[in-house]
Amino acid sequence: MSELSENQRDHIDSDKFAFPEERKEPIHDAEHVRNAIARFNQVKGVSDKERDAAWRRIKTAAKKHGVEVDEDSWHDLKAKK
Repeated sequence: MSELSENQRDHIDSDKFAFPEERKEPIHDAEHVRNAIARFNQVKGVSDKERDAAWRRIKTAAKKHGVEVDEDSWHDLKAKK
């Protein structure tokens, strides 16, 4: 995955992040959507309500970018660990 520079990250719209308030986990392309799913449980300092909203954003971005997501809920990610 290509790493984003601070400047590149600063130019991504907030709505292109799984956690827009914190600007965590960009989901603006397929590569970053996959990474956001893989790292989802590593995000600290967010509530379950924020995780629910982030998961909806990830699922929407995944569909837009053609990324297959097997899990119905972010809770299913915990079960796989």
